[in-house]
Amino acid sequence: MKTSPTGRLNGLRVSRETQDKLEHFGRLFQKWAKSINLVAPSTLDDLWQRHVLDSLQIFHLSPSPKTWVDLGSGGGFPGVITAICLSGLSDGWVHLVESNNKKAAFLRVALQETGARGSVHPIRIESAPSMIPRCDAISARALADLTQLLDYSAPWMLQADSKTVAFFHKGRDYQQEVDKAVSRFQFDMIKHASIVEPDSVVLEIANLSRRTK
Repeated sequence: MKTSPTGRLNGLRVSRETQDKLEHFGRLFQKWAKSINLVAPSTLDDLWQRHVLDSLQIFHLSPSPKTWVDLGSGGGFPGVITAICLSGLSDGWVHLVESNNKKAAFLRVALQETGARGSVHPIRIESAPSMIPRCDAISARALADLTQLLDYSAPWMLQADSKTVAFFHKGRDYQQEVDKAVSRFQFDMIKHASIVEPDSVVLEIANLSRRTK
């Protein structure tokens, strides 16, 4: 991982304590990845750039304490990374939704060993709103196309007084997904260029509503 004495990870400022926790998470991840498939094996050698730093930029887009729902948390990206960052604020929380029991077990250990501010829900995404009735922000990475992500997010974002904002990592073909999604939904969108992957973005979605025919 590229670090500097000023506490920066590829330009993203973090505290020394947060950096230590991220490094501990990385070692833990590599250990568990030997026995369960946490990410594509071809990306393991580039764990920090492809996964940790890519996830870290989510928190830097919205760094105040919030209640997050991380959909399809998998190997902890971006949910555990956000939860580690929140531990430095002593406030906020991440609900990690992951139906795969082996991955959920890893996530619990990762949260416990890093002192991250989060909890794991080993349930299907469709069941999550009944257990987590409200949230401030939603995240998802490498999970589904934008239309499906908005369907998943709708129970939180369509509440009458909701100010929930969603942050979704998307690759270079994101515009095709946006064009498809706008046929069913209306929303405000801010496109943030990825600091990790050229042509990739983080889409910040707010003020979601369904289109009426």
